[in-house]
Amino acid sequence: MEHPSSPWRQPIVWLMVVLVGAVVIGSVIMLKLAGNGDSLDAVPDKVQRTGQTQQADLGPDARAAERKLGAIVRIDDEHGFVEVLPVSGDFERAAPLQLSLRHPTRAADDLVLDLPATDTGWRVEAKPATDHDWLVQLAPASGDAWRLRGRLPRGQLAGQLRPAVGETQP
Repeated sequence: MEHPSSPWRQPIVWLMVVLVGAVVIGSVIMLKLAGNGDSLDAVPDKVQRTGQTQQADLGPDARAAERKLGAIVRIDDEHGFVEVLPVSGDFERAAPLQLSLRHPTRAADDLVLDLPATDTGWRVEAKPATDHDWLVQLAPASGDAWRLRGRLPRGQLAGQLRPAVGETQP
């Protein structure tokens, strides 16, 4: 007389158990990664959403292009300061500027620096991290009259800031 074989001795049963277990473990890991809150919107602009279309105000970029503004941002790790040097255009040299250093993926690491005017440009004592990229935005501290944008790749200590749009045609 033959005894019926236990279902646990069948390879197909173990295959199903392993597959279901892998899916459950993978789902838990994905939920943990997706729910940590670090993946906030990396674009700091106020955006108007209409349906599935997003529109950002490019007026400050156009004003910077009209004034032909350009600058260099420089991090001096050795002396612990950040400096902005004007390259072209009509800057108000006595007015303070605001420099935003945005982490590409983690909003908690963003920095906003107020730079007072100096003889050569604008400078503030700060030592931002150089172990990741920065999305850089420069604007007057008094408002959004104009803005310049640029990028500082990881390990780079200087970068060029320009308007995000080309010069507007009359």
